[in-house]
Amino acid sequence: MRVATPYGAFELKRVYQKNLGMAVLLAGLVHILLIGSFLVFSHITSQKPTATRVITIKSIAELGAPPSLSQAQARQVAVAAPAAAAAPSVGIPEAVPDDEAKETVTLASQTELGALQNPTIATEGTGREDIVIDIPEEEYLPTADEFIPYEEAPVPIKWIKPKYPELAEKAGVEGMVWVQALVDKHGKVRDAKCIKTGSVNPDIFCDAAVEAAKQNEYKPAISNKEPVAVWVQYKVEFLLK
Repeated sequence: MRVATPYGAFELKRVYQKNLGMAVLLAGLVHILLIGSFLVFSHITSQKPTATRVITIKSIAELGAPPSLSQAQARQVAVAAPAAAAAPSVGIPEAVPDDEAKETVTLASQTELGALQNPTIATEGTGREDIVIDIPEEEYLPTADEFIPYEEAPVPIKWIKPKYPELAEKAGVEGMVWVQALVDKHGKVRDAKCIKTGSVNPDIFCDAAVEAAKQNEYKPAISNKEPVAVWVQYKVEFLLK
């Protein structure tokens, strides 16, 4: 016959209920302490702050002088109210009788005003002659560096070949110059000059090219279906045959 052997630590089972009860009690005390601390802290922080005295400033004058940098008491300066402006002593009209009033104002009549608008001059004689101003429409010519847009460029209709300079021809010198000419709205050359040269003696060829350029005639440039004055540039070569 086999006898059953007890299994497990019976000495611990005896104190199990006691230890469990103490643990539950201790945990409850800790939770109560934490919750109580939280409630006390919330109550303290939720108290409303005491109201302070509020000062309302409605104008800048109520602010007073700011404190000085040296922390010394700022000195208040009394400002007196502005005195009433004194009445002017001159320029005040005074009433006088009508017979003592002086007439100092002269008004121009309609005839005199009309004479100012249409002035006349006296000639050498007994008669008078009106001034007649008849100025034709002014023709504006562009400067050499002014850009004038156009739809049709000037076209030469009369071209004068520059005369070969005699000194350059005898010396066997050839050259080239660029001429800039101003062609007005009638196709006439109003001005001409050399803008750059490619020769050793540019003055010799420049004078001949400019002299010939001033004799040329053009069909004027067209802008918006109207003739306009423009500057043209072209190259003139002086070559020996």
